[in-house]
Amino acid sequence: MLAVQDLTAGYGRSQVLSGVSLEVRAGEIVGLLGRNGMGKTTLVHAITQLLPPWSGQVLWDGEAIAGQPAHRVARAGIALVPEGRQVFPNLSVQEHVTAFARPGRWTPQSLFELFPRLAERRHHLGNELSGGEQQMLAMARALVTNPRLLILDEATEGLAPLVREEIWRVLGVLRESGHAMLVVDKYVHRLVRLADRHVILEKGRVAWSGPSAALEADRSLWSRYLGL
Repeated sequence: MLAVQDLTAGYGRSQVLSGVSLEVRAGEIVGLLGRNGMGKTTLVHAITQLLPPWSGQVLWDGEAIAGQPAHRVARAGIALVPEGRQVFPNLSVQEHVTAFARPGRWTPQSLFELFPRLAERRHHLGNELSGGEQQMLAMARALVTNPRLLILDEATEGLAPLVREEIWRVLGVLRESGHAMLVVDKYVHRLVRLADRHVILEKGRVAWSGPSAALEADRSLWSRYLGL
């Protein structure tokens, strides 16, 4: 479904990614791992065309999307839950999930069932929500577009333990429904139970890739590349 081939990207004259390749198949969950500053968010932005790649290919259903406007990539079926949430402060929860809705399984009502806390806060503005509630709203806003691929960049970072567990619960529901995801997260012990495969970045390159069972079994990879 998604194929990244020999991707190179950076900011100004600073190169961040060097020949990165990965794939996400339909219904598959791939974990994207690495220490801070290794290029994970840069790769996510290059895939979604928020950052134009310098070279290489980003293929979606076999068609090149590198160089297309980011809104066209989103319409093609790739949704990003960005690091930092980035909800609209002057829109209510209800307005967020209504304004971005597209036909499909996920409707405002089904998302309120998935996120009961958002249902309780549906008339509150984005800037009236807690950090955890904003994270739920960012996920709901992405899901209501009914994407084929959901990309989550540090969806559990900085959250209280109870809220973090709620996010993992939702990700488990999405897994059971067969939703394809590319997940960036530092909680490797949770991600190995969620994802099918993993890609580890080290200094903008793919240092390791393989199935969850192999990553779970080889804890030397955790200390070598993840600092755990």
